[in-house]
Amino acid sequence: MSKKVVFSAIQPSGTPTLGNYLGALKNWSDMKDEYDCTFAVADLHAITVRQNPADLKRRTLEMYALLFALGLNNENSTVFVQSHVPAHTGLSWVLSCYSSFGEMSRMTQFKDKSQKHSDNVNVGLFSYPVLMVADILLYNAEFVPVGKDQNQHLEITRDIAERFNGIYGDVFTIPDSFKEFDGAKIMSLTDPTKKMSKSDDNLKSFISLTDTPSQITKKIKSAVTDSDGEVVYREGKDGVNNLLTIYSCCTGKTIKEAEKEFEGVLYGDFKQAVAESVVKELDPLLQRYNEYVADKQFLEKQMKIGAEKAAYVANKTLKKVMKKVGFYNI
Repeated sequence: MSKKVVFSAIQPSGTPTLGNYLGALKNWSDMKDEYDCTFAVADLHAITVRQNPADLKRRTLEMYALLFALGLNNENSTVFVQSHVPAHTGLSWVLSCYSSFGEMSRMTQFKDKSQKHSDNVNVGLFSYPVLMVADILLYNAEFVPVGKDQNQHLEITRDIAERFNGIYGDVFTIPDSFKEFDGAKIMSLTDPTKKMSKSDDNLKSFISLTDTPSQITKKIKSAVTDSDGEVVYREGKDGVNNLLTIYSCCTGKTIKEAEKEFEGVLYGDFKQAVAESVVKELDPLLQRYNEYVADKQFLEKQMKIGAEKAAYVANKTLKKVMKKVGFYNI
């Protein structure tokens, strides 16, 4: 029996945070044995915001190295760089002709990024959801691991695929959200009412996956808590709730087990334990990452292998689409 197909991608827009790892990336690694997984470094998506060319190139290599550090490779998955497979832009153009202006204008991220980057509201920023749709449909993905803030993208993917299929027959696989995907939502260490983000101006608010153990410990110890001194998970204790969630994800213990463990414990000791759990979780990943990122020749070879594997599937899908639409084939 063939494995179900899973697709996901991540932009090379900076080093992912602990939140990205516990919320998504850790699950990617867990999926590789049970599913037929394809993972992309979405460098084409990154340029909707103006990029320094040297930084984009470096970050693409670093993100690719990070995926390998997670335990993903071209033997247990397909790991590639999006721009290395031209079928992505080819299908994106076709699908843009089957997408409405109204659909694109309602996309939440377009509104948010337009406000944040008001000096560069480009056409790519407006139409990038169609490229995201192409990313998914090219690989006949049955499942896409998405968080709640990305559900809109999966919905538009399904809408466009069903519209195309309604005209031309059974061309695209209609993807669904990854039902077993249970990524935790990790909040900012300095403002636990906001999601942890690598774009936060306050460097103390997030833990980067390349932070050293001492940096991780320092950030956790300065994390916002409250004044009542009780380590319990309940409404109104956003800072403590966040640290308990982090501890639970890193140790595998339930929140209730963690509450019992830290009953009567001072916040300082609680934070120390949380910091140790994060270091234990991330330090092996950092060591593997450093080894991979130092071997540029290996990574570039794997990029070519991954691109060839991805293109084999993507080109078959694009060829089918082009034939259905009526493009002349020679």
